[in-house]
Amino acid sequence: MYTLIDTVVVGGGQAGLSVSWHLKQAGHDHVVLDRGQIGDTWRNRWDSFCLVSPNKLCRLPGFHYDGDDPDGFMLRDEIVKYIEDYAKSFGPPYRGGVEVARIEASAGPGRFKLSTSDGEIRAQNLIVTVGTHQHPNIPSWHYDLPERVTGIHTCDYRNSASLPDGAVFIIGSGQSGCQVAEDLHLSGRDVHLAVGSAGRIPRRYRGRDIFEWDLATGYMNMAVKDHPKGTAIRFKAHPHLSGREGGRIIDLRQMALDGVKLHSKIEGVKDGCLILAGGLEETLKAVDDVCRAEMESIDTFVAENGLDDPKEIVVPINWQPKPEQPFFDLAAANVSTVIYATGFHRDFGWIDLPVFDETGYPLYERGTTDIAGLYFCGLHWMHTQGSGLFYGVGEDAAYVVDHLISTSNK
Repeated sequence: MYTLIDTVVVGGGQAGLSVSWHLKQAGHDHVVLDRGQIGDTWRNRWDSFCLVSPNKLCRLPGFHYDGDDPDGFMLRDEIVKYIEDYAKSFGPPYRGGVEVARIEASAGPGRFKLSTSDGEIRAQNLIVTVGTHQHPNIPSWHYDLPERVTGIHTCDYRNSASLPDGAVFIIGSGQSGCQVAEDLHLSGRDVHLAVGSAGRIPRRYRGRDIFEWDLATGYMNMAVKDHPKGTAIRFKAHPHLSGREGGRIIDLRQMALDGVKLHSKIEGVKDGCLILAGGLEETLKAVDDVCRAEMESIDTFVAENGLDDPKEIVVPINWQPKPEQPFFDLAAANVSTVIYATGFHRDFGWIDLPVFDETGYPLYERGTTDIAGLYFCGLHWMHTQGSGLFYGVGEDAAYVVDHLISTSNK
């Protein structure tokens, strides 16, 4: 036995709910399946987590931010409430606690067969909105750590008090790594940070927030096909940025002056020591170059458009690393915890349809695919920078739903 539903939305995050809003506006029969509960993606972040984009850019369909702090940055629990209130505002046909184990083609009725924890479902249309953060990346050398050292991923970090006493070594300096390092340092922990290739951008420059510049210059709404890096931008680490306490830049050199100990990339573990790759200064220069290029791009835009935004001279932080030893002794530094800020990897293996490239990434054009009735939504840079954000996910959802309805009516 099975249940026949015209359209199934897999995933109940902001993308899935945005799709549902548009489907409901169109009066289109559908259901949203979610393995957790509304808001879980945000509810499971660390305690001090906050947005890095201003609240005023939270523009879910039919539910734009209307609070009293448009230039602020919502904290974790506020984000969860925003999502929950959004769902309450239009009452999606939502079914939480339903795991979709497998999706495959159906001989009919319906184009697709979904095997779920709540039974089999057949659907004519399928919109996948689960994103690409299915599994945390854990370095292969994790199991070589000394038994006394706890190793966790940032997805399992909550706060300093939840960790064993002692120093903390964070692997990776993308957005999450830097924010967790900031959180632990402010809590009084001795923090070590292995610096990666993620760049940094200014929080504010020439009187505007960086996201306001992204809007003004058109970068926020630039189609991925027009981006200098092309679709490769989808897989680049997010640059350092913080929305904490009103928003501020994260400058690794300033963090070092404040007491965070910076190290080069980690290549492995040997005899209780982390193996350092070296080249920290070169890496820091590359990180700084990203920020410098961002500011120069803004300066050019201001000049070419005759804007009167005040000039700003940014004095580089004067901190230089000392020569590194090739090994870092975890015991000697009293490191009790290693936190992996190493991102996630995708896993669409549960979708048995010929819609993926050789790396397992879905093949689509702004969410539409070559398989009739199959769509994606909510992916990072799916169409624009805003595609994976509260700002632009609704526009992509509208595009996908419009396409679905127009082809369904043929």
